[in-house]
Amino acid sequence: MSIDFLQQRASYLGLPEELWVEQKPVPVADPRVIYWNEALATELNIPRLDDAVWGGSEVVEGSTPFSQAYAGHQFGGFTILGDGRAVVLGEHISPEGRRVDIQLKGSGRTPFSRGGDGRATLGPMLREVLISEAMHGLGIPTTRCLAAVNTGETVMRERPLTGALVVRVAESHLRVGTFEFAAQQEGKETLEKLLMYAIQRHMPNLVEEERPAVSFLQECCRRQAELIAKWMSVGFVHGVMNTDNMAISGETIDYGPCAFLDEANPEAVFSSIDRQGRYAFGNQPQIGHWNLAVLASSLLPLIDINTGEAENIATEVLNLFPSYFHLAWRREMAAKFGIQDPRDEDDGFISDFLSYLQQEKKDYTQSFVDLEHGVPKEVEGWGTRWAARCAEEGGIAKARERMKQVNPVVIPRNYKVEEILEQAENGDLTSFNAILKELQHPYDRSRPRNGLDQPPPLGTPKTVTYCGT
Repeated sequence: MSIDFLQQRASYLGLPEELWVEQKPVPVADPRVIYWNEALATELNIPRLDDAVWGGSEVVEGSTPFSQAYAGHQFGGFTILGDGRAVVLGEHISPEGRRVDIQLKGSGRTPFSRGGDGRATLGPMLREVLISEAMHGLGIPTTRCLAAVNTGETVMRERPLTGALVVRVAESHLRVGTFEFAAQQEGKETLEKLLMYAIQRHMPNLVEEERPAVSFLQECCRRQAELIAKWMSVGFVHGVMNTDNMAISGETIDYGPCAFLDEANPEAVFSSIDRQGRYAFGNQPQIGHWNLAVLASSLLPLIDINTGEAENIATEVLNLFPSYFHLAWRREMAAKFGIQDPRDEDDGFISDFLSYLQQEKKDYTQSFVDLEHGVPKEVEGWGTRWAARCAEEGGIAKARERMKQVNPVVIPRNYKVEEILEQAENGDLTSFNAILKELQHPYDRSRPRNGLDQPPPLGTPKTVTYCGT
């Protein structure tokens, strides 16, 4: 294992000091690692170290932990933010040259805490472990959790809860909101340095571009379109798509009030605070586009010296997003029907099947698995169209075999997640560990399913999720 782990000064600290503040984690009473992601640690060559390091009570000698400043549009309203309960311990470079941030989430108060205690509780932290590992298993770009730590403290929310934190691994924690902060607060010079840093870190092929801000914006549009298309294909609802929760890297970040569809419903909302349905399942592509428009607005000074011309250029780039998304959505959805080479006319039978699921209130995930065995009688006419389309690519039997590679048999069923998080709060991690193993292999039809392939029983209350702060 690495002997110089986190001892190199993070590259982010080369940016202007307005964008960060040195900040050590606040020590906790009795840190105890209750989950360690051995596969991720091995992949990145990260040493196990003492529980006190992962709990924030000890800092690796030579490292410079810090918290980041950023802003964000939260439910459409602009706010100055920052890492109010997170500290980046530093950057780690794997033997293959992959650079990642190692961050503690729930590590105590920082200058950006805005009155909060900076702590986190066990349930939301274990939710982040479960959902992020499920997303990784599904093949969707995501931040991941290296460890979850019981802090040995009690954290007050509506009631006393077990204190915890997670160690999060991300390609970086650069967000749309980071660019908003630079543009709104610090001016063009800081913004330009941030842009070039983001390009060098995430899109090095754009370094020599004549108009780097334009190319950067276009690449962000492409990455977000492909990410959201993947979300839609598996029924994932992020729940809080504020601009500070959109990562420049194209990873899914921040698993607060997230959930997965049971019943197919584009209006599905699970977040306790999304009372207007802004971040409903079916709204996610439009919100992604909106967030990218905010990014474009922040980049205008770097796009062109003439504001009007900058706006025209940015609009041209933003207008690419719908086609990026639609092509990605068609590719992801066609694959769910076993279609290898999707084309324009496939949109019709894809949309017709989704309409059937919505009208009949069918389970989103299970309905695609069921297609591997037969077409529902209610849509036999549709099934004839599907079979004819599959015949062009080797037949429906081969299509059904391909479907097994992209249609998960298990997802983080909301009611099951709530059950195991309640058990964990009571000190029992047995179900958490068992279900986590299955979520890491969502396409394997030979493994135990622990109820993760079943819709909630009749009468189960609708799941309501919370941000965890």
